[in-house]
Amino acid sequence: MRKRLIWIAPLAILGIVIFTWIGGELVMLLWNWLLPTLFGWRQITFWQAIGLLALCRILFGGFRLGGHGSPRSRLRQRMEERWGHMTPEKREKCRQEFFGRWGRVAPPDSKPSA
Repeated sequence: MRKRLIWIAPLAILGIVIFTWIGGELVMLLWNWLLPTLFGWRQITFWQAIGLLALCRILFGGFRLGGHGSPRSRLRQRMEERWGHMTPEKREKCRQEFFGRWGRVAPPDSKPSA
């Protein structure tokens, strides 16, 4: 088991480097092929392409490093677990407080109580 773990870290690092290199090259080639011709923009270098990939990841992908599902789905799952452990009285009080904050009347409970 330990011998196997010794190989995983270097292979993972090598995989990340290769994946980043391929992504940078691909972005650079596509940018330099399309954008100068279509819009008259300048060509970019490999490092600018890597920076563009990082910027797109920050703007559109967030900082999630692991796990599956969006943060919103994890929040929903946690709230459903909490809701399942509440008594019917606590649920009703929570619903009234939630909807009261927005100046609305809580709709009737659509889910059967567990």
